[in-house]
Amino acid sequence: MSNAALITREPVINKQHKITANRLIVHAASVSQAVEALDGLADVWPATHPVFISLYKLVPTPDLLNWIAPANAMVEIPVQSIAHPLTLSLIPQLQAAGISLNLTWYQHDTVLPANVPWRFVIIDAKRQTLPADPPGLALAWGLSDVPDFRNAIIQGYDGASGWFFLRGVTGNGKLAPSHAQIVRLMNLVRRNAEVKEIETVLKQDVALSYKLLRYINSAGFGLMCEIQSFRHAVTILGYEKLNKWLSVLLVSASRDPAAPALMQTAIARGRFMEKIGATFFDKGELDNLFITGAFSMLHLLLGASLQAALEEMHLPGPIADALLTGDGVYAPFLKLARALESFDDKSLASLASDLHVSSEQINRAHLEALAFADSLQFG
Repeated sequence: MSNAALITREPVINKQHKITANRLIVHAASVSQAVEALDGLADVWPATHPVFISLYKLVPTPDLLNWIAPANAMVEIPVQSIAHPLTLSLIPQLQAAGISLNLTWYQHDTVLPANVPWRFVIIDAKRQTLPADPPGLALAWGLSDVPDFRNAIIQGYDGASGWFFLRGVTGNGKLAPSHAQIVRLMNLVRRNAEVKEIETVLKQDVALSYKLLRYINSAGFGLMCEIQSFRHAVTILGYEKLNKWLSVLLVSASRDPAAPALMQTAIARGRFMEKIGATFFDKGELDNLFITGAFSMLHLLLGASLQAALEEMHLPGPIADALLTGDGVYAPFLKLARALESFDDKSLASLASDLHVSSEQINRAHLEALAFADSLQFG
């Protein structure tokens, strides 16, 4: 794999537990290399939410002005480089270009340049308490789990950045009746049951029918006509595609207040696997890759063990192998999707190299997946 920039991410979560921004961490050897990578992604840029751009360990310099930033982009300025002459030169130029600025790793004694309207301020909550009067909307970073997040909001934070919502979620280990109903539908679709039989199950829960049609008609799917009914969906999509969309329905079935962020992450994983796997598998298998990624978080979303949930669904062997044992042909793609949710670009580069995929392919599939997950509007 070429030594080009790689992009990992973490989400920004608001008080309602929803992802309201995507924080992209660009791992590059220089700002110029970061700009080159970002410029090549304009056509797949996720436009639904604000996008924070972190240059990670690089000092932000005026080279960044060579990037034609999308309207929803915000550039992060770390306090460690805020007094650097090149960064001091860059800040007013970014302001003049209409690009919003975020301040990262703010501390009580940080000395700030005058007349800079910071939109968000990221604070390492592990190392210090919330300052009395932060210069922008305060986001906690470094939280351990969901209870940590609740405490941060009580303390006065406006939200948080990070993957804390993957930890501290508990359940009773069993599928709820609403989840079991969707699993029943999936099993009917997988064995090509009569449309009338499937419609009978759907009619027992009108809300499920509505959500299924809403997702199928979402912008991310790209249909040329609006699907009006389940029978219409079978005609246009066929059973295999419907199985994929029922998996989206299952992932989005949780009513837990903390679920929206989990749902969006699960779908982003699935879409990334589907995109990056397109050169490795026949078209018929790509939906299975999507389902593998989406179901990798079922235990968190449904409050049931992964083993119990999968036993009810009778999924194809490669999906079950990847999810339960980390083996099989889909497993390397799931590992790659998970590696995007980290600051560890070396591990990501190693996994990509094993699969012989380029950083450009990784970054493009990554942003396409984010845009797709955002388009479904969970919660």
